[in-house]
Amino acid sequence: MQIKRFDKNPILTPADVTPYHAGFEVIGVFNAGVAKYKNQTLLLLRVAERPISQVENKVYAPIFNVTENKVEKIEYDLDDAKYIFDDPRTIRQNDKTNKISHLTSLSYIRIARSTNDVDFEVDDDPFLYPYDQYTTYGIEDARCTQIGEDYVVTYTSVSELGIGVSAIKTANFEDYVHLGNIFAPENKDILIFPEKVNNRYYALHRPSSSSLGGLNIWLASSPDLISWGNHKYLFGTREGSWESQRIGGGLPPIKTKLGWLVIYHGANENSRYCMGAALLDKNDPSIILARLNHPILEPEMEYEQKGFFGDVVFGCGSVLDGDDLIVYYGASDTTMAGCVLSISEILKRLEEEL
Repeated sequence: MQIKRFDKNPILTPADVTPYHAGFEVIGVFNAGVAKYKNQTLLLLRVAERPISQVENKVYAPIFNVTENKVEKIEYDLDDAKYIFDDPRTIRQNDKTNKISHLTSLSYIRIARSTNDVDFEVDDDPFLYPYDQYTTYGIEDARCTQIGEDYVVTYTSVSELGIGVSAIKTANFEDYVHLGNIFAPENKDILIFPEKVNNRYYALHRPSSSSLGGLNIWLASSPDLISWGNHKYLFGTREGSWESQRIGGGLPPIKTKLGWLVIYHGANENSRYCMGAALLDKNDPSIILARLNHPILEPEMEYEQKGFFGDVVFGCGSVLDGDDLIVYYGASDTTMAGCVLSISEILKRLEEEL
């Protein structure tokens, strides 16, 4: 499959974004939801910031204090045997639980704007920022679906209470209405379909279990975008493949002549993240018509292989221009990149699987 990566990749890096917090540094600008609004392409960037350590052998975990309405820092000593610091993203307890105590960075959503799909300017202030007990560890990985004149933005709410999914509805990316916590922990990767099917809204989601089950994609429906039910297992990981460890939603589903095109992410046992494709029935999204055995986008470029967490391409949104699917994706949990794929080429490969 022909992939046209942007010549300017990566199109946004941590150096392009000024930290919002004094004494912090931006370590990641990635996994952005995408919207076409008026004459602009908007990236709903996940910006990850961490405190700059002024003391050797110390690390700080940022946390949003709901009562004080501000971010505070918790200090950890790297020699403290009670904790494990081998993952740059987390601080974990050094016991049989291996439980995460804190994250090393705080994420929130900031908007970047472009009139040519390639060159982006980043807003100075956050669009979505921690605000309650469910977002004390941050807001991550927004997805955006346009439904009529409105845009529904889902995002991962992270706190000591777990990892759940919340949503807002906006018409202008300035004001918005909270839809609440639409999926309880542990869940993420919520992708809402752009129109009703049989008079109901549909969404893909990825529940997480630490015991039975796996990290697989499920389907849910709703009458109002708030109350979600009728949950059904859709498809899962495949042993010995590029998606053997986990899968989850990537881009919001795209309606095509053959059905709903789902472009999702998968990772193997080495946490190498690629993008794959599946096709769902147009009138019943619980029916899988086809699924590719091989990825459509893999981490092959240096900026996709090296970064804060290497070997990752992670798409969260796209813009459709005729047969061209302009995909925006996070690279190595560090930067934003873009590429152009052919819808007809993807569908042709899926048709071969029918």
